[in-house]
Amino acid sequence: MKVNKDTTIGEILVEAPEKADILLSIGMHCLGCPASQMETLEEACAVHGIDVDEVVNEINK
Repeated sequence: MKVNKDTTIGEILVEAPEKADILLSIGMHCLGCPASQMETLEEACAVHGIDVDEVVNEINK
């Protein structure tokens, strides 16, 4: 799965659940929250004060 800043948290968790560890390690502990499922990676990073481009690169490694 190729992730970009418009990919939702829900899509990542369904298509590449092994990537949850990356999100948890950067402080996104709300992965189980129903509201987070429809949030884009860009929106989630903005809420947490994290650079979305760095996260996208890390997930796509």
